[in-house]
Amino acid sequence: MSLNEFSLIKRYFTDIGKSRFAPILPQGDDAAIVEVPAGMQAVMSIDTLISGVHFPENTSAADIAYKSLAVNLSDLAAMAATPAWFLVSLSLPDNDEAWLDEFSSSLKKIARTFQLELIGGDTCQGPLSITIQITGLVSKDRYVTRSGARPGDKILVSGMLGSAALGLAHSQKRIKLPESIAGICLGALNRPLPRLELAEFLSSYASAAIDLSDGLVGDLTHILKLSNVGAKVNQASLPVLAWIKENKAYQYALSGGDDYEICLSLPREHWARVVQWNQQYPDCRLSEIGEICESGYTLIQDKQTIDLDDWQGYQHFD
Repeated sequence: MSLNEFSLIKRYFTDIGKSRFAPILPQGDDAAIVEVPAGMQAVMSIDTLISGVHFPENTSAADIAYKSLAVNLSDLAAMAATPAWFLVSLSLPDNDEAWLDEFSSSLKKIARTFQLELIGGDTCQGPLSITIQITGLVSKDRYVTRSGARPGDKILVSGMLGSAALGLAHSQKRIKLPESIAGICLGALNRPLPRLELAEFLSSYASAAIDLSDGLVGDLTHILKLSNVGAKVNQASLPVLAWIKENKAYQYALSGGDDYEICLSLPREHWARVVQWNQQYPDCRLSEIGEICESGYTLIQDKQTIDLDDWQGYQHFD
């Protein structure tokens, strides 16, 4: 006997995660109730992932659940917020119980890992898509936005760029990667690491930040426009796999998307903090890739200077 909506929710979407900030009224009513602790502010974000658009149709339920929550956590990380609660809206072609069991088990695991709690949501029948609305908390006025970059600031990125885009191209058979890196790239695509460990660093030292979902060139543009500044990016400084360097395939790092690393601008006087950070967190290494300037947006590529003003990241309606 197939499950109805309420039985489905009760079986697969209760007791998921535990927030360090307990809700006043969690699941079970028409809406949840939470309270923002004194001296803190709520930071909210929402993302929808659609099968065949944001992940290949053959992606496992476990990877879909992980990525759906991880990309929202990445938004919180970019604004220096601590995860607290989330809501899920799930559209399913049918109530495949094996798929649901795998999905909910993975969702529980990542929610526990990052200490946030599912406090409500909805399910319906339709093409496979997952929408997550997430709320984090930040100490009053300690959040980081896209609008604070200033000329002279260094431009930094966390981790590696382009690996997820390589993984997607490999899974779609547009390229064939060596076995030695194929697993790394598919892992970057399906299991991005939300850089929540950077929250305190960003809050203390960064002048602006953004998570890289649609490609470095396009996402950095948002910082430049809101800060009313320009930038010079050095292609040779991009942290990428050796395969990208050897094949001169920097387009994957520049505009491939799906990295979910953090790009930030940092006043020069804080550079010593970067050195300390990289010693303490080598798995979330910060790399200097360029500099904020008064105007213009250029890429230094070998001995050429390329105008990036007309480049675009991923566009949902193109």
